[in-house]
Amino acid sequence: QVQLVESGGGSVQAGGSLRLSCAVSGYTYSSYCMGWFRQAPGKEREGVATIIRDGITSYVDSVKERFTISQDNAKNTLYLQMNSLKPEDTAMYYCAAAWVGEHLGLCTVVGGLAFGYWGQGTQVTVSS
Repeated sequence: QVQLVESGGGSVQAGGSLRLSCAVSGYTYSSYCMGWFRQAPGKEREGVATIIRDGITSYVDSVKERFTISQDNAKNTLYLQMNSLKPEDTAMYYCAAAWVGEHLGLCTVVGGLAFGYWGQGTQVTVSS
């Protein structure tokens, strides 16, 4: 059973930075697409970034050049480095995992991949 636990959220002023972490257990990293999602009050959940083995990443347009997704396989940890934060980045952030096997091309933010494993979320609040 894949389990994910996020940490690192908090409150920052616009222009600041945060790094989210997601501790993952019960999976084989090479077979899973890992992603970060967010949901703001009154809005639908949206994909923020994804990563799969070999470091192949994808990002939603609104965070490109500001956010970086990475994973440390030795520590079984997924990260999201968030720089130049904006008030519109305020949301609950979730990490998630989806088994893709050898179908690496499915691991994109906008590909419609169904993520079956989710963390409990960590709140990010950006004030202006």
